[in-house]
Amino acid sequence: MIKVSVMYKNGDSIKFDTDYYKNNHLPMVIKALGDALKGIELDLGIGNGVPNQPATYIAIAHLKFNDIASFQKAFGPHAATFATDVKNYTNGEGELQISELITY
Repeated sequence: MIKVSVMYKNGDSIKFDTDYYKNNHLPMVIKALGDALKGIELDLGIGNGVPNQPATYIAIAHLKFNDIASFQKAFGPHAATFATDVKNYTNGEGELQISELITY
């Protein structure tokens, strides 16, 4: 199993509409990816290791797939649509990381 993480950095000039992301963007992604998507989690940053300091990332979405090929097949046809929607919830950019998911 793999995990595709889309991470949005926090910062003074960053605007992020959490409600839009949760209620519009992610449901659109879930519907478009269909059965290839095996699960999704959303982390909303509330802090970091230093007391009273903001989180490094304002939001991180984790999407689970069986393998890279199934991710690419499902995501590829919708990548432009997903990218076009970014302006509706943030003025920042998402960083994407694909990881092998190991659970114990």
